[in-house]
This record gives sequence, structure tokens and C-alpha cells, in this order.
Amino acid sequence: MEEVKQIVNSIRTGIISPIYFLMGDEPYYIDKIAQFISDNVLTSEEKGFNQMVLYGKETSLEQVLANAKRYPMMSEKQVVIVKEAQHLSRNIEDLCPYAENPQASTVLVFCYKYKKLDKRKKLHKTLLANGNVIFESKKLYENQVSDWIRLMLKQKGYAISHKAAILLVEYLGTDLSRINNELEKLQLLLPDKTEIDPALIEKHIGISKDYNNFELKKAIGERNVVKATRIINYFAQNPKDNPFVVTVSLLHNFFTQLLQYHGLADHSPKNVSSALRINPYFVSEFQTASRNYPMKRVSNIITYLRELDLKGKGVGAYNISHADLLKELLVKII
Repeated sequence: MEEVKQIVNSIRTGIISPIYFLMGDEPYYIDKIAQFISDNVLTSEEKGFNQMVLYGKETSLEQVLANAKRYPMMSEKQVVIVKEAQHLSRNIEDLCPYAENPQASTVLVFCYKYKKLDKRKKLHKTLLANGNVIFESKKLYENQVSDWIRLMLKQKGYAISHKAAILLVEYLGTDLSRINNELEKLQLLLPDKTEIDPALIEKHIGISKDYNNFELKKAIGERNVVKATRIINYFAQNPKDNPFVVTVSLLHNFFTQLLQYHGLADHSPKNVSSALRINPYFVSEFQTASRNYPMKRVSNIITYLRELDLKGKGVGAYNISHADLLKELLVKII
């Protein structure tokens, strides 16, 4: 993200703001910026007396500000990082007086995850008006994550096949921190300039290249009963690696998007990709599935998947294993 690069480059060149308010639904970039500030603003000698980490769950805004107003010891700056700052949301507007006249020698960092400041209220306007940084870390859509994976690996001298990137997204979702952890494992295990393919993903991360939700969704869309049955049987034998709730959730999302597809007037690949927020790679799957599942049938399947989700949680289905529910799923859908 360009905004992240700008913040990092400013700090590198010595342009340091008194308050960094890092907020939003994607914790990955919030953690990265906070860690960069922690690692680079002070020297290792200065950190002992002048750098502290507070937790929103365990502190109050008054205590945060009391620490922020202290003067550094034998250093030009002190750094105060407030993790889990979203727990201070009830009275976060009380930060306004400090934001109007922040301590010049303090770098105060708020990690305000999964929440945002109200732009209409005074604090947001005050922070912007007094040379502070507000950064909103937005969640990437599923169709953006595979490109993010390729970019991250390219920066480290690696490449990844399209199918391998999609496989990671299907298995790990859109949690960038979790994906990054797996990418770092691969970088430790593989030599530079390796192109990562599904076989390497299976070998080093443990995601089967043939038996996964990506292949199940594709098989169901094609109404390929044999392939779908093999995958369901594999899931039943390996429930820890393939949780029932994840499978049902992904299929529910797939058929909900298929319902949207049926409702589109323009079925061109570009429009479908944009409207459904999917990677262009998947457009052909929706074209195939739409021929196999008419709109009314899709609506019935979505209703059934909601019922199946409840059954998986023990509502209205006693002593039925997830393996049996998965088999029932195939019979009902295909």
C-alpha cells in the first residue's frame, strides 16, 4: 500500500508525527507500522527508559495520556504504543485536548483494530489539523488477496503460480497476517527465485492440492459427482484440516455469489469480476455453474446450506456426525 510506504519513508527521513492513529479492519498493516515505529524511532540504548507498550484492555485513556505527557530520559523522543486501543473507544473523544497540543517529544501510537473514528466528530478533525497521522487499514477483498500474495513474494525474490495463490486464499481466507506467516515459512524452506506451485504448497503447508475447498467448489459447480464425492470423503477422514463450518461457509458464499450472477444483466467477464468481487480466474466457474444451477435451484440450495450450518452446530440434528452431514450435503446439492 502506497500510504504505508509514505508513513515508513517519512519516519526513515526523520519526519515523525506526534500521534499515529492506526485504525481499521485489517490488522496486518496496523501491526507492521507499529512494529516499524517500535524498531526505528529510538536506538536500542534509548528504548530502556523511553519506550513502553500499553494495552487498551488493561489501561485507561487517562493513564495513556499521563505517560504521553512525561519527558524522555537522555533522549530526544519517547515512544508510547497502545495496543488493543479499540477497548478505549468509549471515551476516545477525550483524546481531543491532547491532540490539539501534543507533547513534541512523544510519539504516541494507537493500534485501534477493527474499529474506525467517526469522521464527523471532533477527534478525527483535530488529529488531521495538528500534524498527526490517521491511517485506515482496509480489509482486502478476496479477489485482491492473490495479487497481494504475488506482490509480497516478488519483493522477496520469489514467484507463485496463479493456482497456488488461489489455493492459499481459499484455505487461509483474507487474513493477511496468517497468510504472511505461511509465506515466511515457505521463504525459509525454499531457495531464492523459486516459483511456488500447488505441489510445494501441499508439501510445506499441508494444503492438499487435489482435496480442498477450491476443488470441491469447482466440482460441485460442474456437477462432477465422482470428484466431489472423493473430496467429501477426504474431508470426512481429515476433519481437523478441513473443518465442516469452513466448508459450509465457503459453499454458502459461492451459491450466494452465483445468485448474484444470475441477477446480472451484463455477464461479461470484466463486469462479473467487478460485481461479484472475485478474481477473473473464477469467472468461468460461475458461467459453468449458472448453466447447471438455475436461479430458483440456487435459492433453495442457499436455504438448505443455512439449515445444514445449524445442524452442524447441533440444532435439530442429534448424534449426526459432520462426515454424515457432508455426505448429505452432496446428495441435496448435486
